[in-house]
Amino acid sequence: MSTHKEGTEYDIIFAGGGTAACIVAGRLARADPSLSILLVEHGKNNLNDPNVVNASRYLYHLAPGTQTAIVYKGNKTDDLNGREPIVTAGGILGGGSSINFAMYTRASGVDYDSWNTEGWDAKSLLHYAKKLETYHLDHPDVDQSVHGHDGPINVSFGAYSAKDAQDDILAGAAAVGFPEIVDMQDFKAANGFSRWLRYNSPDGKRQDTAHRYVHPLMASGDYPNLHLLVQSTVSRVIFEGNRAVGVEYLPNASFQPITNLTHREPLTIKARKLVVLSAGALGTPQILERSGVGNAELLKKLDIPVVADVPGVGEEYQDHNLIFYSYKTSLKPDQTLDDLHRGRLDFYEAVEKKDPIVTWNAVDLAAKLRPTDEEVAQLDQEFQDHWNRDFKDQTTRPLMLLAVVSSFLGDHKTLAEEQDGPSQYLSIGMYTGYPYSRGDIHITSKDPDAAPCFNAGFLSKWVDLTKQIWAYKKQREIFRRTNVMTSELPVGSPKFREGSKAALRKQPEALDGFKTLEERKALPPIEYDEDDDRAIEEYIRSNIETTWHSLGTCKMAPKEKGGVVDKHLNVYGTVGLKICDLSIAPENVGANTNNTALIVGEKGADIIAKELGLVV
Repeated sequence: MSTHKEGTEYDIIFAGGGTAACIVAGRLARADPSLSILLVEHGKNNLNDPNVVNASRYLYHLAPGTQTAIVYKGNKTDDLNGREPIVTAGGILGGGSSINFAMYTRASGVDYDSWNTEGWDAKSLLHYAKKLETYHLDHPDVDQSVHGHDGPINVSFGAYSAKDAQDDILAGAAAVGFPEIVDMQDFKAANGFSRWLRYNSPDGKRQDTAHRYVHPLMASGDYPNLHLLVQSTVSRVIFEGNRAVGVEYLPNASFQPITNLTHREPLTIKARKLVVLSAGALGTPQILERSGVGNAELLKKLDIPVVADVPGVGEEYQDHNLIFYSYKTSLKPDQTLDDLHRGRLDFYEAVEKKDPIVTWNAVDLAAKLRPTDEEVAQLDQEFQDHWNRDFKDQTTRPLMLLAVVSSFLGDHKTLAEEQDGPSQYLSIGMYTGYPYSRGDIHITSKDPDAAPCFNAGFLSKWVDLTKQIWAYKKQREIFRRTNVMTSELPVGSPKFREGSKAALRKQPEALDGFKTLEERKALPPIEYDEDDDRAIEEYIRSNIETTWHSLGTCKMAPKEKGGVVDKHLNVYGTVGLKICDLSIAPENVGANTNNTALIVGEKGADIIAKELGLVV
């Protein structure tokens, strides 16, 4: 529910109640309970919502008609075989941390060093990475000094996992040269498989930032000046000259009845000290442009008075390009989420019965991967040039990331394999750590409901396709060396020609099972010819999608280099306006981006607190 009362002014207003915003608001409120703070969230409150608290529900949030995610449609492009890419972002209090796959993945330290911004290097940001977490893995191979032990966000294996398949898949990975690494999240490890921790408490509850930083304060009654305004869309920042003094907003039409009596009039809220934009990499640049901050030529065409000419707004869009491959397995129903996703297990009944499987994200294993020198030598010259420049000597940078999701992440009714009864599946997500492709997003109207012009940019650089082709072949070699894989699914695989040596496997490679690691290693690699490579390219272009890791559209850099904010998160050409979300990232990170969003929130809280004379 909302606690804002019309006519109230606040010291600080957050335009967007996402991952980072909840951290900053909670930290500041705790540091000074007299500070009046308002979070304005486009979506609904997530308080105790079972679809949020339980990490199994990510497909629910991605379904058509979702009211927990914001759906952006990109422009049609030949790079995706004429498709219009769909990119979703968090559309609920807590943002992406409320609806993501809950994978605990940290970036490499060199990623933050590449930001080339004082105070945002790896050494500085490790402090915040530790501050935010309570790390529960007690293992002799873990360097506990690089992890936190008393922060708000619990990191653990949660209350459920399917352990039986893990050793088998790890053996398949070892057979092709990828070792098991106990802690892949130490800011350094970058070439192996790991048993994956989650943003779950040991009893299985999702660790979104609203539940960990905001709700406990509001429930305590000790922080009466911390407020929420949900189901409300910020249309623009209000300026006096170039000073931000408040926001204009509209009730979110998605939550209003459709009758002739329903009207949406813009309302305003004043901010005495600061406005913080935190609507994400796709939302924040649109608010800026509607407010008169952006490329002056675009603003003038839309008859928007220019407050600050900042051409970098909306540029340099980045994402991690993701594609899933699918396998039928010998796993049991309690070792995947297939029964939940196909409806044989009723989610709400399972919640009522406290079945721990609903707390599981089904990602027990994942990896950060790099090719060998021999594999690099077999790839094209453009790839080799990029590899030699950006990866060869930076050995802590993964080329690709892999997630083993124990379920078929599609409609089970489309599977021919289901005709003989329900089966259990694996979906293998391969995603590019550092895509070179770039996109952009810009408003097309003053109207906040008008669709933006969004170029996702996926696969606009050939080198990004080369990475994905290598990744397809590599993951295939891993899983054909496992005992859990029984066949490759046509849905979720390239279509090879009849008679191809690369044809899909319709039965296990070892019919009686691999008994030793040597047997797995001895399996000869699959052979591919040019036709096969074209089939792989066709599948990738027709299926590559977002990893829901949007960033970079309001990057932190000098203005003359396309920057939008400085190292203190101040928007160039304005006073009293900051940005605190992943739009500020000047370069990508080779990891799921939730951890970076958490770090940005903690660092942002520190920056604002110091300016206010507070300590967080």
